[in-house]
Amino acid sequence: MKNFLGSIGNRIFVLLLAGIVLSIVATTWLASNERKNSLRELRFQHVADRIEQIVQAVDDIPPEQRTIVLNAAGNLGFEATIVDDMNDAIGANASTSPLVDILQSRLGNDRKIAAQRETECAPPRRERDDDRGERRGGRREGRNETCRVVYVSLHDSALLRIRLHQPGEPPALRGRGGQQGPYGLQYIALFLALIAILAYLVARMATRPIRQLAHAASALGRDIDHPPLAEAGPTEIRQAAHAFNAMQSRIRRQIQHRTHMLAAITHDLQTPLTRMRLRLEKVGDRELQQKLIDDLGVMHGMVREGLDLARSMDSSEKIRALDIDSLLDSVCADAADAGQDVTLEGASRAFVMAQPGALRRCLTNLVDNACKYGQLARVSVALEQQKVAIRIRDHGPGIPDAELESVFEPFYRLETSRSRDTGGTGLGLTIALNIAENHHGQLQLRNLPEGGLEVLLELPQMPPPHKGKNA
Repeated sequence: MKNFLGSIGNRIFVLLLAGIVLSIVATTWLASNERKNSLRELRFQHVADRIEQIVQAVDDIPPEQRTIVLNAAGNLGFEATIVDDMNDAIGANASTSPLVDILQSRLGNDRKIAAQRETECAPPRRERDDDRGERRGGRREGRNETCRVVYVSLHDSALLRIRLHQPGEPPALRGRGGQQGPYGLQYIALFLALIAILAYLVARMATRPIRQLAHAASALGRDIDHPPLAEAGPTEIRQAAHAFNAMQSRIRRQIQHRTHMLAAITHDLQTPLTRMRLRLEKVGDRELQQKLIDDLGVMHGMVREGLDLARSMDSSEKIRALDIDSLLDSVCADAADAGQDVTLEGASRAFVMAQPGALRRCLTNLVDNACKYGQLARVSVALEQQKVAIRIRDHGPGIPDAELESVFEPFYRLETSRSRDTGGTGLGLTIALNIAENHHGQLQLRNLPEGGLEVLLELPQMPPPHKGKNA
């Protein structure tokens, strides 16, 4: 669950879903209560209509004829009788229900009106007959039968007692609603599914600009000349894209300025170094002359590698499809012609998108390092998981594990055989790493268990071209 909530998109999805579900639960509860109140109001209005009718009917006839009308009321679903006093009959059970207020507003405030409820009361005669049939049919189960007794004073101060039999409230009104209503489980499940889809789409829409910005930042780390972001969408997204593009432009200019400055310095130093070498030929002391020439050679090598470092950071060379097997064969053949112990094994039969000159410089540096510090270079190439894997092994002393990453820093030299005394300047691996990263590749070092160092260069394989129908 922690990993799931680690994504900002998943967090937005959960918050939206939870908020919408809570709001729906609250509104459904309020609507249900309002519905219950409305149904109760309708029930009270219906009861009030029946009571108003019998009161008006009894009010308009002489007292001696009221008994006939009241006896006939049992066939209409209620009992009606004339009583002497309602105080003793009601006592503490009197209620001030909405029914009393409704009757008071309809019949007038000058009448005495009171009501009470009775439970487990026997229904009137007609309803008892109907109840037997309904119970045989199984339609009255689960209802709490009640009676409502209402006392209403007539115009001549006689007190009318009306007893109405009422079915209990349906389950929907008692808060135990089943699946008969509009809020059944199948409707709730469908509604939640639709809400989940909506929340997911909103979360995806909200996080899409963030994903695009993350992809652009990752692409910028691999290629400083990557096309800028499209400045489109909402105001905040346009502002973020504009700031990102401005940052990329500044970084590109700074790298270009540094590269040009380094290239200019190293290029301009070659002329005075050449003049110094010519003048050293006139030194009479041969031992001193040789020492000066050696020092000058070291300086010249540093200038040359400084120029190579500047070129490794330059991405102006055109990228094209390159047969990596042919390039490796050429590099190893040149090294063997120079007297180095180099062999090549395997074949990838793959192409890579690369700058030919820069990639050759990278491979040449790695092979030269292996031969210089490990006496030999055993080169192998293979295709592994859609990547071209080039391994270069030597038989040297290796590198301490704690310094396997530090050797990629410019001018970093070890205190063992890989020192300035052997001609190293500390730029060879830095140049190789820059070129590998410019080609979206990886360069790693590891010490072999049997001794020696292995350099692993991984380059992405060029996807095969799509053939047309007429190809």
